Amino acid sequence: MDKILSAVARINELRMVRVFGRVAWVQGGLIGVRGLSVHACVGDRLLFSIPSGRELVGEIIGLSNDIAHVLAEGPLEGVAIGVETELLPAPRIAPCDGWIGRVVDPLGRPLDGTPLPQGDRRRDYRAAPPPAAQRGRLGGRLNSGLAVFDTMLPIVRGQRIGLFAGSGVGKSTLLAALARGVAADVVVIAMIGERGRELREFIETVLGPEGMARAVIIAATSDQSPLMRRRCGWAGMAVAEHFRDQGKHVLFLTDSITRFAEAHREIALAGGEAPSYRGFPPSTANLIMALAERSGPGLPGAGDITVIFSVLVAGSDMEEPVADILRGVLDGHVVLDRTIAERGRFPAIDVLRSVSRSLPHAASDAENALIARARKTLGAYAGSELMIKAGLYAPGADPGLDEAVRIYPALDAFIAEAAPEGAAQSFRLLAKALGQPAGQDLAAPRLSPG
Repeated sequence: MDKILSAVARINELRMVRVFGRVAWVQGGLIGVRGLSVHACVGDRLLFSIPSGRELVGEIIGLSNDIAHVLAEGPLEGVAIGVETELLPAPRIAPCDGWIGRVVDPLGRPLDGTPLPQGDRRRDYRAAPPPAAQRGRLGGRLNSGLAVFDTMLPIVRGQRIGLFAGSGVGKSTLLAALARGVAADVVVIAMIGERGRELREFIETVLGPEGMARAVIIAATSDQSPLMRRRCGWAGMAVAEHFRDQGKHVLFLTDSITRFAEAHREIALAGGEAPSYRGFPPSTANLIMALAERSGPGLPGAGDITVIFSVLVAGSDMEEPVADILRGVLDGHVVLDRTIAERGRFPAIDVLRSVSRSLPHAASDAENALIARARKTLGAYAGSELMIKAGLYAPGADPGLDEAVRIYPALDAFIAEAAPEGAAQSFRLLAKALGQPAGQDLAAPRLSPG
């Protein structure tokens, strides 16, 4: 069946007419191509006939009169005035079930050395989201394999959360743990702008065979053009939509949405857009929001896409543009703190700065009471931490602070706990950390009303 689908896809790609143009000028990173007339559209690709024989492909990012403004996907060496170029149609991607367990590039080509089957439906990279008034609501709470996400930061089906972190604080490791642990039918991972040496390590060591058994990885490494890095985010969402339309629950992980936005910035600035928002062009906000809106609950009868966007915040600046844009469209955010990572607790989640907007609906009254007590305890300790560490804390002066000091070590250890048995085990661990018995109404099934 896969061979038949691949043959159908190749037949559909056959073109009856071929259109050619010639290079008119080269300026900076842009190439001007003349002669494509009314055939060229923004988003189409061009194949340049470099005299050395090297293949160079570019994408049309602007049009003026008879000139197509093209951003190349590789170095411009060998491009000269008069070089012939052939117009290629705007690319589309054709995922299928045979992609599970595979590693592909943003154009749907295999990166793992073996042939890749193609589906019979070619999808647009920038598809429209489901109609807002017809799509479903957030679903039930998902087991994550990590106690803190099963309790204080629950993830529900169809939720969109952000993972905000600086470099080197365990972001990729936490994403891999969620990829292995969150209950889903298929996991789609978009690795945008990652270092090339890390791809195989992530697949074989961090994610492992268990994680790859239900995963599709779309990768564009840091050395590739901004066109490919930006397309990686769109490709990942298109693959997730393929499985969602089959009625499956898809977990979509993007690492990172910051590099997706930075790739768009390079393209937009090359096209003449003004850098008006702390170096980012105005179109960045719509780019991120449009990608996020494609995720979430699907239409009745379809599946859902639960999304975790990782956000690389420079210097832990939660007000930087990408983080600021994302917080407005997400259903929760998780902050990783460098100070916590440096003292050796992983995942280095700062619970007080993190929130899941699926609460309180995703938990029972008893569970919400446990969560509230845990947050109150963490807040009391954090508010007096400097005083405690400086030796200025006097036991007995504040009963609430006394309790926080007593409970904090167990509660801090709880945040790092694995809980493969699900929410019931997680809430038992939380109750134990707080020094109280677990009630019978903990971990009762709950739906979020959205």
